[in-house]
Amino acid sequence: MSDIEPFVISSLEEGQAELQARFQELGYLFFKRHVAKEACEKMLADLVAQTDGQVSLDSATGLPALEGRPFVEADPDWDVIYPRIQSLEEFHAFFHTEPMLELMRLVSGSEVFVYPMKMARISTPGKIGHETPPHQDAYSHHAGPTMAGIWVALHEIDASMGRVKVLPGSHKGGVRKVFSAEGVGGVQCEIYPDETCWHVADSDPGDVLIFHSGTVHRAEPNTTERTVRMSVDTRFCDYGAPVFSTNLEPHHGWRIDGLDWEFIYRDWQAKQLQYYWSDYPALF
Repeated sequence: MSDIEPFVISSLEEGQAELQARFQELGYLFFKRHVAKEACEKMLADLVAQTDGQVSLDSATGLPALEGRPFVEADPDWDVIYPRIQSLEEFHAFFHTEPMLELMRLVSGSEVFVYPMKMARISTPGKIGHETPPHQDAYSHHAGPTMAGIWVALHEIDASMGRVKVLPGSHKGGVRKVFSAEGVGGVQCEIYPDETCWHVADSDPGDVLIFHSGTVHRAEPNTTERTVRMSVDTRFCDYGAPVFSTNLEPHHGWRIDGLDWEFIYRDWQAKQLQYYWSDYPALF
């Protein structure tokens, strides 16, 4: 049986040196309400609007609610919805705003490269057993030690909705063995016998979790009757650090026919974030 402790909450007022030391010790930083609630509500509404009625916003709670069939990443319903989400200019731009870049630079201590692969997470009820198993991004993204994930809660998230859990300090031992597992991603990394304490917390809109590429993390199951958990995340690294070429593809572009950058960019108004990554100097 695993023990659970709450996330250690960080604040910008603590200063860069203390926050970087905590990041190296725990493998993550958790900031409360760093992104404006209005920005998160707008992003949530934009994502829900792409589901073609599969998900709605509950008028009483403001939370996403399932209207159609339960689905998980790579299900047929997901494959219809997700290209629409990936085509949203504001979805990609969300991670290039100053509140996002401020945290990335704080962790890095230098200029950063924001991965073009942006990810939206939709966890519906009715799919227990299909949640993301414990894994390390260092394996799945072929990433070096300066890469980190940055995840943003778009609405209130409690234990019943499928929170993100991290294994503190798990980044210190390098990349672990993996084996096949049910759930998003299809693989699970090794968990050592003495690793019994996970960190997790309820979230408010605008809460931000940053985690090291080697930090083991997982999703809890969504056990609600109708509430859908929706969040967004991407990856970043020190500018100039090696980036594996598959991270330049759209999320799920390798398996959804036609989901490429030409499709995504076709209706964008601005050029600034189109192919911004094409001249990155450290691809392999």
